[in-house]
Amino acid sequence: MPGGRLTQQERQQIALGLADGLAYAEIARRLDRPTSTVTREVMRNGGPTTYRADLAHRATERRAHRRGQSAPRDPKAAPQAHGRDTEAVRAYEEVFATVFMQSGLPTMTARVLAALYTTDVGSLTAAELAARLDVSPASISKAIAFLESQGLIRRERDERRRERYVVDDDVLYQSTMASARATAHLGEIARQGVGVLGPGTPAAARLENIARFVDFVSESIARAADQARAVLHSKPETPPTAAP
Repeated sequence: MPGGRLTQQERQQIALGLADGLAYAEIARRLDRPTSTVTREVMRNGGPTTYRADLAHRATERRAHRRGQSAPRDPKAAPQAHGRDTEAVRAYEEVFATVFMQSGLPTMTARVLAALYTTDVGSLTAAELAARLDVSPASISKAIAFLESQGLIRRERDERRRERYVVDDDVLYQSTMASARATAHLGEIARQGVGVLGPGTPAAARLENIARFVDFVSESIARAADQARAVLHSKPETPPTAAP
């Protein structure tokens, strides 16, 4: 399986595959590339509906040029915690962010959330996020505002009075419950339409079915989140060491 950066010809094949409605896995198979490579390429360059090979290739060249102009890393810089491979961590963050993008988050918002989730402390300042993602503070500010509005992160001040942006167990639980409430609200609105359109009419029957469906879904989400909440606060079991 080939490695390295995608070529312009490969990007054109990706664009053709998207136009033909092929799945990422099928496009990757034809290119003999990992599916994650194709998924990341498409999502970081506009998504499947707006991906263009020429624009994606130029954007990649610009990013490579910026990295080439940046100051070389300090060889004495502290290594990754727990002996982690820096490049492997960076690649994983990109894959993790891609999953968030596929769920509907904007690109920068997804990158910020992935960066927060992959830190041991679960929190970073705006300056730390900007440096980690190599973007402007303004980009971080917009992403943070969106994540806060969705209940996906919270902010707190540290001992130096700096604002830190935090992801933790309770944030994930509260976000899930907010999703359940939003789904339940859709059911309420659908049920209002039954009275407006007239009980017994086809349109009213459709809305009543929608309301019943989302009622069941929202209640199931809330019940499952309550039942599983303890999992968020538990520590994974350490696999037993094999006997010599």
